[in-house]
Amino acid sequence: MAQTLFLLPGDGIGTEIMAEVEKLIAWTNAQGLTDFSTDRGLVGGCAYDAYGEAISEDDMAKALAADAVIFGAVGGPKWDKVPYEKRPEAGLLRLRKDLQLFANLRPAICYPALADASALKREIVEGLDILIVRELTGGVYFGEPKEITDLGNGQKRAVDTQVYETYEIDRICRVAFDLARTRGKKVHSADKKNVMKSGVLWDEVAHAVAADYADVKFEHILADNCAMQLVRNPKQFDVIVTDNLFGDILSDAAAMLTGSLGMLPSASLGAPDKATGKRKALYEPVHGSAPDIAGKGIANPIAMLASFARALRYSFGMVELANRLEAAIAGVLGEGLRTGDIAQDNRKTIGTEEMGAAILRKLAA
Repeated sequence: MAQTLFLLPGDGIGTEIMAEVEKLIAWTNAQGLTDFSTDRGLVGGCAYDAYGEAISEDDMAKALAADAVIFGAVGGPKWDKVPYEKRPEAGLLRLRKDLQLFANLRPAICYPALADASALKREIVEGLDILIVRELTGGVYFGEPKEITDLGNGQKRAVDTQVYETYEIDRICRVAFDLARTRGKKVHSADKKNVMKSGVLWDEVAHAVAADYADVKFEHILADNCAMQLVRNPKQFDVIVTDNLFGDILSDAAAMLTGSLGMLPSASLGAPDKATGKRKALYEPVHGSAPDIAGKGIANPIAMLASFARALRYSFGMVELANRLEAAIAGVLGEGLRTGDIAQDNRKTIGTEEMGAAILRKLAA
């Protein structure tokens, strides 16, 4: 029986980079390596234009039914004035919430061929392989009350609420420790327990979880110090687990150590189904919709293709094929092929389709 992928290209360069994933899926299906059936939907600004919502109820139903969702990017200046609850990003937030995707996996990997593209010295970033595990459905982004109140006399008060319960912290920490067991067996938990009550609870639960993983080294770190250490000595980290807000910030900082946001994938996972063991999952590049280059055919598709590799690994257990795809990406970079965002030394750059084709050729070889 075919496994279902629901494709949501979104806005801007999302449509261009998703096209390279579709070519890859067509090839793996033709080779008998996969048996994927695909469907497409709208999310973000394009969905607002079509339906007046950031994602339609019909497309939400398809996302809930799919074995995995492959997501491009959303947003752009065109939709800056739409109502807050209908903004393009609301579609992604609803997907995360309704699919209960509580675990966001954000790797920061520095390919050897791109070490000089980082703003930091080669010796600091070469060989970098960090995984940030971000809690995705709780915290300040979803806590209530969330409001702006008019106090009169020209004054307003804005409130966002940071809320976490024990179970939310426990389950994300267990994801981090389980992944650390497959990597360098070290977890840093980042919070602000020195000034935030939510941080006190986070640290308490993280230590309790750590007691169940005697084979994994555990360290606490304050989130602001973590940001500093990512720039000073990033290779000291293996897995970092943190809340929604700090995870958003730290993962972007870690991503830029590698030279380009256009290079990095992400996975957002739900809890395993008790009967089937399957997880709801969404895979997306960490970069945005880049409306300034949309339609020019110059966007970097690597983060999108690497996100598909994560889908192969986490949703379908196709570890060997995922490894082959990731090796093909590294091989193409090793040959010196570059899109404009990662170009160095005035090398000739190639476009989106050329990069996708080169990776597919390397995979086929």
